[in-house]
Amino acid sequence: MNKNVTIPFYAKIALISISCFAFVFILHYGQNIISPIVYALILAILLNPLVNLFLKKMSRILAITCAVLIATVFIFSIVYIIVSQLSFFSDTLPKLQVKFNEMSGQFIQWISLEFNLKVSDVNSWIIGTQKDIIRNLAIGESISRLGQSLVTVLIMPVYLIMILYYKPLFLEFLRKLFKAEYHKTVAEVLHNSKVIVQSYLVGLLVEMIIIAVLNSIGLIVLDIDYAILLGILGAILNVIPYLGGIIGVVVFMGVALVTKTPVYMLYVMAMYSIIQLIDNNYIIPKIVASRVQINAFVSVIVVLIGGALWGLSGMFLSIPITAIIKVIFDHIDALKPWGFLLGNRLPINRSRK
Repeated sequence: MNKNVTIPFYAKIALISISCFAFVFILHYGQNIISPIVYALILAILLNPLVNLFLKKMSRILAITCAVLIATVFIFSIVYIIVSQLSFFSDTLPKLQVKFNEMSGQFIQWISLEFNLKVSDVNSWIIGTQKDIIRNLAIGESISRLGQSLVTVLIMPVYLIMILYYKPLFLEFLRKLFKAEYHKTVAEVLHNSKVIVQSYLVGLLVEMIIIAVLNSIGLIVLDIDYAILLGILGAILNVIPYLGGIIGVVVFMGVALVTKTPVYMLYVMAMYSIIQLIDNNYIIPKIVASRVQINAFVSVIVVLIGGALWGLSGMFLSIPITAIIKVIFDHIDALKPWGFLLGNRLPINRSRK
């Protein structure tokens, strides 16, 4: 005889807590395996329309190869532009170092006068702090991470090609995994997830180009050194929701302080504020956020969690992954309240008449 078993509330909480802990544990310690697969999956979704276009005129493996080559050339072109700008920066690095040392000396003199300290004591404290930082850098660990990053870059195109090639196999697996009555829901989840990722990444790319151009033009007008490099760097940092803009303006103001007079920090802040105003009120709502309906509170939390788990790559992946999770929640009755919590639609105040 079948009986409906009711799980107590405290047991549900315990199961959810254990599941979340296990999920975070797997994500953290499986980063080197999981992160390149996730990146390859997102890139595969982005390249899928291009592959379908090529399939009309060539074989599947050739269509996938052409699409991956085009994406590779595009990415390396951006890297080449950044590296070429960095070469100009490295040429004038000694001058910047001299300027920075002069400002550091002035800052030490100011601290000495304001807090009645000896200059030698301040210098000793700074040198000791520098030694502690170098000692705690863990050079061996940094080299290991660099090697892991290189392996990820090399293996990700292989994952990308495999995912695109075996896409029909994966779709058939999902069809067999669920009962026939759920096939329509699964198809809707896959379609909506694909549309969200494609529109988000394309919108993000367009936003990066616009912000890079605006940053570069503004810095050139202000006659700030390395305007193009800083403009591109600011656009890349701007990809990180909410936090990237703060980091970007700090970098801009720091370069302005070292290469120009202090008043240029205010000019740069004003310029960056205007660009962020345009970005937040026109570019993001119309180009980026039209499909990703995640509220700001959740966005900040998932970005911080992604950064804690996977660093910068986790910050970048946090928003599209959360958007996909919201799509899944919205199509499962028991999880619809959680999907509503992730969204940005405020409920109507029922107490008002």
